[in-house]
Amino acid sequence: MILQPRHCVAFTGHRLYRDEARALLPPTLERLYARGFRTFLDGMAVGFDLAAARAVLEMRERHADVQLIAVVPFRGQEHRFPTTWRRLYGEVLDRADAVEILAEAYHRGCYAVRNDFLVDHAQVVVAWYDGSAGGTHHTVERARIRHREIINLHPRAVTLPEHDAMLF
Repeated sequence: MILQPRHCVAFTGHRLYRDEARALLPPTLERLYARGFRTFLDGMAVGFDLAAARAVLEMRERHADVQLIAVVPFRGQEHRFPTTWRRLYGEVLDRADAVEILAEAYHRGCYAVRNDFLVDHAQVVVAWYDGSAGGTHHTVERARIRHREIINLHPRAVTLPEHDAMLF
């Protein structure tokens, strides 16, 4: 799949997300759409990722030119999810415009590979980031280093040093 990063948005966020940004996602996505973004990359993880994917699919009902690309770190990722999330994962995967599976099986570091793919193929990263360590931190830090625009929807948003373009 060939993606043009300057036209793509990616998502990153914590697994412990509990729909706190439900009211923030639609207007954020609409603003990005108004700026010309049509392709949205989703890492398909439990929590913020799947909530963001659901919001993109809802936006696609209003804008037929919106595309959702499911970026799956390894085949069978959903088998590690609780049943409720597994159902949503299946629904999102079925409705995605494309699926990019990065590895055939789980391997150490596969989530970091997925996170790097998201940042490297997007101009904007929409985050649910509270400042804690982990994959979301790694992704936001990579986005900062790569001079991506970062939109953090977390109410206790934190800034990373030396980055003037972060939108919090």
